[in-house]
Amino acid sequence: MTSVEEPPRPGSPARDAARTRAEILDVATREFARAGYDGARVDEIAALTRTTKRMIYYYFGGKEQLFTAVLERAYGVVREVGRQLDVEHLHPTAAIRRLAELAFDQYERHPDLVRLVSIENIHGAEHIAASRKLGGTASPALEVIGRILAAGRAEGVFTADVDAVDLHAVISSFCFFRVANRQTFRTLFGRDLVAPARREHYRTMLGDLVIAYLTAEAPTG
Repeated sequence: MTSVEEPPRPGSPARDAARTRAEILDVATREFARAGYDGARVDEIAALTRTTKRMIYYYFGGKEQLFTAVLERAYGVVREVGRQLDVEHLHPTAAIRRLAELAFDQYERHPDLVRLVSIENIHGAEHIAASRKLGGTASPALEVIGRILAAGRAEGVFTADVDAVDLHAVISSFCFFRVANRQTFRTLFGRDLVAPARREHYRTMLGDLVIAYLTAEAPTG
């Protein structure tokens, strides 16, 4: 790709590069989440950030790289929470329940990530696969989950043969569905999965489901 030189900005104060990038990413996140990858326009993102298309190309290289940067930052926020998890001092069942609750909170707090992941799946995860920050790297939470599962099995608490990736899929599926399918579920069944009045019900329900899954007795016969 042809390199883009930094556009001159005579008569204007120098802008902090990190702040400018952050502002562009804030707006780009909203636009990609709202309109999808194909529907979002770099011109519109530039207008909403009071900068120029040329400036966006200078910082990111193009629309594809901008979307990748948006994904990297969105996943980075969630992964940072995973790195800061402090649950291993808890009893295994309490630790797993707390992990499920934290995931529940994160998905609810970052609905744009849910939309971005849905969009990226439509595009075959090609941007994540090409990302040096995201491609082929596992969530830090998986290591924590793995250690808690091992501790629970060692204590005889967890009886199901479940690995960290499977459990992560179970927890993520519930949290993702609740946010991603809010509108269609409400239209079809008349129930808002994200209604504040039912929040604690679903948060507790997730923990109950996970613990029941991990402590179920193996079928006989």
